Amino acid sequence: METYLWITSVWGVYLALAVFIVGIAWKIYQWSTTPKSPVRLGMFPKPATKGGRIVKMLKDTFIAPQSAKIEPTMWIFAFAFHVAALGAFVGHGRLIAEFPILPELLGEEGMNSFAAMSGSIAGILMLVGVLFWIGRRTFGPYKSLSVPEDYLLLALLFGVIVMGDHMRFVYGGIIHAETYREWFQSLLTFKPAFPEKLLAGNVGWSLGTHMLFTDLFLMYFPFSKLVHAIGSFATNLVRSE
Repeated sequence: METYLWITSVWGVYLALAVFIVGIAWKIYQWSTTPKSPVRLGMFPKPATKGGRIVKMLKDTFIAPQSAKIEPTMWIFAFAFHVAALGAFVGHGRLIAEFPILPELLGEEGMNSFAAMSGSIAGILMLVGVLFWIGRRTFGPYKSLSVPEDYLLLALLFGVIVMGDHMRFVYGGIIHAETYREWFQSLLTFKPAFPEKLLAGNVGWSLGTHMLFTDLFLMYFPFSKLVHAIGSFATNLVRSE
């Protein structure tokens, strides 16, 4: 198991981050060097002021009101997924440093209970969202429009989420943030090591598989259609000009 952890949760992490950073930088370079259209691409109604355009850009990016009008069911699942994903991302910040104030207010036991509850809710919402998209692509009217990349992205997301939920629901009461933080901080200092708790039981297999899917997802992200998440700000700003 330790070898598996070194492959997926040490060297795989470094490789995935390198590919992700270089890939995103290359995409941004391509976008920035693309000749600007001589024709205004804004869509009516357009805000009259720069501040109004920025507000519209943020609303179109984070709320997507047009999608809500066109396909409200999909929008509900997508919005819930993205809110849950944001919560999970913020929660993973505990791997770097413990949240300020909260531990003092809740105490160690209370903080672990709060993290378990919020992490469980986020994990369930993300899983429901991915299952909805898989069903939509497999059985819904979008089946004929789906391509292999759609299923690959959903499979990688499914793997990340399922293994994350497995760690939360199976080992959440045994292994807490401080153990994972010890491992993650060793990566940040380039002195990788695994705490004994991660090597003593089967949680190491769960962590390794969770990181395997995460590594693959990060490496593929800059070259997939999901990279629109980075370019959506500029795209929506152009639409409001």
